[in-house]
Amino acid sequence: MTTSGTVIIAGAGSGEIDLLTIKTLNAIKTADCILYDRLVNEDMLKFAKPTAELVYMGKKSSGCSDLQATINQTMVDKAQEGKSVLRLKGGDPFVFGRGYEEVEFLHAHNISYELIPGISSLLAAPMAAGIPLTHRDWASSFHTFTGHGAQSELDYTTIAKLAGTLVFFMSIGNLEIICSNLIANGKKQTTPVAIIENGTLPNQRVVCGTLETIVALKNEAKIQPPALLVIGDVTTYAKLVTN
Repeated sequence: MTTSGTVIIAGAGSGEIDLLTIKTLNAIKTADCILYDRLVNEDMLKFAKPTAELVYMGKKSSGCSDLQATINQTMVDKAQEGKSVLRLKGGDPFVFGRGYEEVEFLHAHNISYELIPGISSLLAAPMAAGIPLTHRDWASSFHTFTGHGAQSELDYTTIAKLAGTLVFFMSIGNLEIICSNLIANGKKQTTPVAIIENGTLPNQRVVCGTLETIVALKNEAKIQPPALLVIGDVTTYAKLVTN
């Protein structure tokens, strides 16, 4: 009878290979099977041992429930084959990464697992762009949201009143909805905004504007995901990055 293997759920960080943690690097080097996401920098996979099985499990939207079910089952199947499995996820697995859903599935199937944090783009991308999420004079708090729920799930009446920095993941497709709803609920049109595309990577770009102008600027620059939306006075500190 084959002895069950184990699963490590680890964060690959925000993209730059040098921001990979030592613990996750060691997991990459020793895994028998690596299931990796779309936002994982594939250069990190060069550290895998030659015999490691590399399985791409990328999805373009958090709504891909069929693929998530496949990911869950594949983790269990590979572990039950006795393999050391690394589930490598972009950013941090527990920050809009559905990591705990995978934990629950492993637990339900009696698969042992380990969790390794990653450096989320929430922290890394603004810093790489020169933007402090908090500042003694401008922001004593920051608040994080997913842009996927921009049309129906977000309470803009409350969000627009928040004085701190607002950070939206996965927001580019709903940028106009986010900005117009914030303005409609009392946020000033002149509130500074920055979009950080490919944060921490060599092709990082930063587009700065206001709630009123950022949609047009995004379209003009042809910004594409992955990109982080940061709203608040702290964005005026952004480095100006050109094409």
